[in-house]
Amino acid sequence: MKLILPLFLFLALSLADAAPKQPNIMVFLVDDMGVMDTSVPFLTDENGEPKKYPLNEFYRTPSMERLAAQGIRFNQFYAMSVCSPTRISIMTGQNAARHRATNWINPWENNAGKNGPAQWDWEGLSYGDITLPGVLKEKGYRTIHVGKGHFGPKDYPGADPAKLGFDVNVAGRSIGAPGSYFGEKNYGAGTKRERSSVPHLDQYHGTETFLTEALTIEAQKHVAETVASGDPFYLYFSHYAVHAPFESDPRFAAHYADSDKPKNAQAFATLVEGMDKSLGDMLDQFESLKVAENTLVFFLGDNGSDAPLGDQHVVACAAPLRGKKGAHYEGGMRVPFIAAWAKPNPENEWQKKLPIPAGAIQGQVASITDLFPTLLQLTGAEAAASHRVDGKPLQTLLKGKADPRRPEQFLMHYPHGIHRSNYWTSWRDGDWKVVYHTLPEIPATGKHMQFEGGHYELFNLASDPFESKNLADAEPEVLQRMMAGLSSQLQLHEAVYPVDDEGNLLMPVVPN
Repeated sequence: MKLILPLFLFLALSLADAAPKQPNIMVFLVDDMGVMDTSVPFLTDENGEPKKYPLNEFYRTPSMERLAAQGIRFNQFYAMSVCSPTRISIMTGQNAARHRATNWINPWENNAGKNGPAQWDWEGLSYGDITLPGVLKEKGYRTIHVGKGHFGPKDYPGADPAKLGFDVNVAGRSIGAPGSYFGEKNYGAGTKRERSSVPHLDQYHGTETFLTEALTIEAQKHVAETVASGDPFYLYFSHYAVHAPFESDPRFAAHYADSDKPKNAQAFATLVEGMDKSLGDMLDQFESLKVAENTLVFFLGDNGSDAPLGDQHVVACAAPLRGKKGAHYEGGMRVPFIAAWAKPNPENEWQKKLPIPAGAIQGQVASITDLFPTLLQLTGAEAAASHRVDGKPLQTLLKGKADPRRPEQFLMHYPHGIHRSNYWTSWRDGDWKVVYHTLPEIPATGKHMQFEGGHYELFNLASDPFESKNLADAEPEVLQRMMAGLSSQLQLHEAVYPVDDEGNLLMPVVPN
């Protein structure tokens, strides 16, 4: 016994000191949260220093501040302008133009729209598709889905994240918004919003547990179980917040009661703060479980802000950026992105492999398609060679370095006519951004969409980051070059196009 006990202690201490086989990963995804819906300033001044605007003073997100202080935030990080395209892009590493789930997926009926493409992927993800959790599972990860899914419609495989590579699914189904955030209303079950009820949370029904809190408790439970088992975890924590309905989280309502903002906007702010508390709770748990140093956190939104302030073409809910969720302006597709180790330690073996500087700001363009190749490179996982990946690893940018070889480009393709901006494609290449409106006079919410320049909007984001001046007429050579690039990108991605009333494809027109 005297020989066995010291040997046991030696082995235990050796295992405790050794770097784990794989780092833990949490992707913390917030629904409808734009780059300005936070007290963390992502936009910068002419010297590259963070600059606060009035909306940053309105929101309270101390946990985001904590995460940003110990990691790096990106101020030009792009997502698709609506939710399902982004979520499937995170899962696959593909641009929506390639995977063809180009619109939010209506759970109950095909929502291509009147002139939308018949070949778009309304069914979303399915059995056998290459997904990030599926690939990580093959590397020994326990893959955990908590919160909103929205990967496919009702009665299709994509409605159940457990069929898409996740070992665990809590609360994920076909719906894009919760029936209710209130436990007292059973999160929609048994109410007039029954078909949008959040599943798997019966134990919280009839209680005062807000949905954001219930999901956090469930996430913590599965993380603790996984850590106890000795397996690394991939936690995809996808909050329903801050999506409508704008039901005020009573834990934080007093913080905004004296605001001059409308009641819905105050409720939206409570959803933001509740989400932020959840982030802090997860970071605290990682520390208490002594896995924080080995846990990489990616925090991001899935599309631009949908705060109930102004419409989709003005400077309001994402001020000083123009537009909001669903729009072709920067406010519709710029989202917060923070990467950090849950507890920085430069001596940690995994952090030596991916050192993330504290309090840094990365100004290069990146997007949601980049998460897939970044995590595969970090973990040594491999996807099938036949699986096309549009994203590029973020390792250089995450280290706070510039990557001059990395193209400053982003493609957003929306060939549908039932959301805010209709039938449009935008292409960013360097400082320039072009928007092509396939059918610029199709009605949207009862109004015709009229744009100076007709089909074309052209902006120089270096000199005009808030898209106040359309240069389509003033810069014909740039417009032609950018439209040629846009057209080429759609062809390279094998995109689908809207159609006219006779069914003819409406492909972009490059001006002479």
